[in-house]
Amino acid sequence: MSLKIVHKICCGIDVHKNFVVACIATTNDKGVTTYKNRRSSTFTKGLKELLQWLLDHNCRDVCLESTGKYWIPVFNILETECRVVLAHPKYVKAIKGKKTDKKDAKWIADLFKHDLLQGSFMPPKDIRDMRDLMRYRYKLTCFSASEKNRLQNSLTVSNIQIANVVSDTFGKSAQNILNKILEDPTDTSFDIEPLIHGSMKKKLPELELAIDGFIDPSQAGKIKVIKHHYEDLQARKNDLEQVILKLAKPHQLYIDLILSMPSIKDPFTAITIISEIGTDMSHFPTAKNLCSWAGLTPTNNESAGKKKSVRISKAGCYIKPLLVQCALAVVKSEKHPEFRNRYLRIKKRRGHKKALIAICRMILTAICRMILTAIYHMFTTGEFYNPEHYRKAEILPVTREITVEQAILIARSQGYRIRELVAS
Repeated sequence: MSLKIVHKICCGIDVHKNFVVACIATTNDKGVTTYKNRRSSTFTKGLKELLQWLLDHNCRDVCLESTGKYWIPVFNILETECRVVLAHPKYVKAIKGKKTDKKDAKWIADLFKHDLLQGSFMPPKDIRDMRDLMRYRYKLTCFSASEKNRLQNSLTVSNIQIANVVSDTFGKSAQNILNKILEDPTDTSFDIEPLIHGSMKKKLPELELAIDGFIDPSQAGKIKVIKHHYEDLQARKNDLEQVILKLAKPHQLYIDLILSMPSIKDPFTAITIISEIGTDMSHFPTAKNLCSWAGLTPTNNESAGKKKSVRISKAGCYIKPLLVQCALAVVKSEKHPEFRNRYLRIKKRRGHKKALIAICRMILTAICRMILTAIYHMFTTGEFYNPEHYRKAEILPVTREITVEQAILIARSQGYRIRELVAS
């Protein structure tokens, strides 16, 4: 039995840095397929000529391999006139020993004409632009954190133990003290009291002991460079945030929907989620598909009746850590029992014999999946977050008989406090 041909005229493109190799597969009414190849440069002129070649052959269905960042210029040109499917490299990998550029393009075309390739999720251009900016903001945040750690290391090797007394080395009081030290690193006997806030006065004796060290000239020069770099990173991050807020303004409704979720109070957290999953949930048939795309569901790996590793995938490298942070915050809050109780139930079921890291990973995965599922339904219905939907789902039907102990557990799961009556 032959495979059904879905795309009678389609094109497979093998993408490289300097050139692309395209192969148009044309299937006639008798099921016979003919192939035409073309090699084009990745300059804009060459890609426009490739687009015109596709249109001349009445080919508007194109599949290309996502190779690094090299596919983006090709996608930008072709998406204006063609339906472009972006395929993951592991799904289009050709057989070893039979790999050439032309054969790779032909293999992609053959897979695509039978509809054997699933395209990657590609949000609209405005969402893609916002995603690019938000990921750059994330990088700037990481750079800033690295500089803060470097400054702290320099203070530690110089016997300046301010971090043992204050909670934030980059706070106003700590920075005033550090600036005073850098004016003359050889003198640490200055009066600290005018440099600190009123709430820090009670820590004055400890601060005097903390700065009793010596910063040599090389460390002082390093600290000054770190401070300037950190301040410049913060300034550039603020500039970038203004661009992001302007770009995110048309999506304010969806931002407000996400901000109605517990543990999500920062607008940039909401913008990050939108930039990763988009606003049109029709790309994901169900909430489970969205959770799977974000790497929050176990994988299927079974053979001969034996289940192998079902750990969560590496997908969602940007949205998954963000959801984990949200999950860590919400499970600590007793104001939201629908999340906290699920956390406690999973923890109780898994027990303490498993490694703590594994337990936390499974718990956080379930909570993250719950958060993402709620966002999916909010985007689909346009309704703000309502915890009653989760609480009603956990209530057992009235026709079922339960014990007193079960009734107490259900009441506690709904946020009620249980107190024992003392017989008089």
